[in-house]
Amino acid sequence: MPSKLLILLCLFLSAISPALSQDKPLSPRTASYDIQVRLDTAEKKLYGTQVLLWNNPSADTIRELQYHLYLNAFRNTESTFMQEAGNFGFVLEGLKKSCGWSWVEVQSIQDEYGNDLARQMEYIAPDDGNPDDRTVLRVPLPRPVLPGGAIRVEMEWVTKIPRAAIRTGYNRDYYFLAQWFPKVGVYEPAGMRFAEEGQWNCHQYHAQGEYYSDFGVYEVNITTPEGFTVGASGVLQSVNEQKGEKTWSFRAEDVIDFTWAASPHFKEIKKNYNGIELRLLAYPYHEHLAERYFRVIEFAIDFCEARFGKYPYPTLTIIDPPFHGMFSSAMEYPTLISTANLCFLPASVRTSELLLAHEFVHQYFMQMVASNEQEEPWLDEGLTNYYEARIMDELFGAQSSTVDWLGFRFGNMESNRGAYFGMGNPQIADYDRYSWQFPEDSSHPISYSKTTLWLRTLEGLLGTETLDEIVRTYFQRWKFRHPCGRDFIAVANEVAQEKNGESLDWFFNQVLYSTELCDYAVASIANAPILPAAGIFEGKDDCIQQEGEGEPDIRATVIVHRLEGLYFPVEVAVTFEDGSVIKEQWDGRARSREFVYEGRGRVAAAEVDPERKVYLDKNFINNSLTVQPQPAGGRNYFARFVLWMQQVMQGVSVLV
Repeated sequence: MPSKLLILLCLFLSAISPALSQDKPLSPRTASYDIQVRLDTAEKKLYGTQVLLWNNPSADTIRELQYHLYLNAFRNTESTFMQEAGNFGFVLEGLKKSCGWSWVEVQSIQDEYGNDLARQMEYIAPDDGNPDDRTVLRVPLPRPVLPGGAIRVEMEWVTKIPRAAIRTGYNRDYYFLAQWFPKVGVYEPAGMRFAEEGQWNCHQYHAQGEYYSDFGVYEVNITTPEGFTVGASGVLQSVNEQKGEKTWSFRAEDVIDFTWAASPHFKEIKKNYNGIELRLLAYPYHEHLAERYFRVIEFAIDFCEARFGKYPYPTLTIIDPPFHGMFSSAMEYPTLISTANLCFLPASVRTSELLLAHEFVHQYFMQMVASNEQEEPWLDEGLTNYYEARIMDELFGAQSSTVDWLGFRFGNMESNRGAYFGMGNPQIADYDRYSWQFPEDSSHPISYSKTTLWLRTLEGLLGTETLDEIVRTYFQRWKFRHPCGRDFIAVANEVAQEKNGESLDWFFNQVLYSTELCDYAVASIANAPILPAAGIFEGKDDCIQQEGEGEPDIRATVIVHRLEGLYFPVEVAVTFEDGSVIKEQWDGRARSREFVYEGRGRVAAAEVDPERKVYLDKNFINNSLTVQPQPAGGRNYFARFVLWMQQVMQGVSVLV
């Protein structure tokens, strides 16, 4: 009887098992992990064991593995990260305090055949040759992995947790563990991201740029002191208590990473939205912010699902760090994001909402569309920043989505203009470099804000619907894969050519691989009478002058200049004194363009790009020009002048 019950139970479990995980893998699942880790809050250490199952995605024979050991970046001041840190000086002070330095030690590593892989493992520095950098570990394999084959690697390791480092660490009894375990790099087969031959892509940890990882399944068991609450990537499977400890078990499928946070002070607030469990972990003094957070997350979910595709994961965890945990704010990981809130700021300063919108869009780019953040940061940060702006402007209004306080208002899209054009030198670098190669801390304003501006410009040129179709096609084609910038451009060209038969290479060659700026201006407006003919004419009396009857006709001239290097097709709106408007189409290429009108009357005003399609134009103020109204009919034109001045002042409010 018991055996029959056991058989029936097995049959039942096998029947319902598809409901417990994905019916069909969404990703290649190249690198999967089974990790057991214990948090020692007294020693500030993690004790871990892990099993990596790695599948060779190439036709190459793989003779070594390469691992990221990210937390060795905070081992001493000589690591590449710390040498590059620059503006992160506060990190150094935090690490010096109570010897808060960190490290990762691999204590043992072996393959499924029992071969000891630790004997020949060595630290390498593939980017800069720094002998003091230990963020990449090379592990030669005595039994290579054949094409299409797999390897199972067991590892035991210990990590000293850094004190309040960038994106990770501890402060008091708050822990945020990102990039906390030895993680295998990405082996790129020939042809992937246009590589000529297969290669390991396993960069050192740099102060600029983030991460690049393969998709897999994570089974992670986290043991903490009994009073702690844990939030993590994936789905919480169970919580088991034993001898003053708790073990939190999570499973995350088809993700590129796993991150967790822990504190004894977390308060959990849950909400189900469209089948997604939203889980907020915040300190008690931030509990009242839950509805603010959920409002923007729900809007972002609807926005992204409508434009790109369904969010495929069953959970989303939001970490709201305490003030002393701000080092971990504004970060994105699979199914886990963090925000920041300064309680002394009014609700109309929408920093928290902005960060939540941004980090949720990252669930699409680069969590599902897993581009390389270290090599092409614009591809995920720029796309994300642009759609963050769209979400905020739609939710809170384009003129007040970032700040609406004491009469001071500006929108998210506009703030990107200030961030980019407010640089000391906006022409300092193009995009053709890795994230850590941008000079003078220019990576952020160029990768984030400049990209947002040229995407907004592309939206103006093609239309919002066409731009969204480009990005949706890109997402659907490349989700759960590793695209590069050339793949995005190929999709953009495909959609644009289908819509209007035109390649966009001219556009991308300018905005990505040039440092030129854009500035169109109305240079002058002239209204001159067309005088009657006068002079000496054959067959007529010498020196005659013909006098016309009534008011002479007018030759009106409008001159528009391209003051900088970038060019885009623009519209020029010419307004006449009688109120009529002519809209001219100009390809924007020449340095100067003259528009002449005879017999139409006087021109009162002119404006280049009146609909503000070219957001890369650095100066909206000089886009318009008006002439002083003449006494006759002046009252009629004064209203137009006031309207134009109002538009100018709105432009000024954006730039200051």
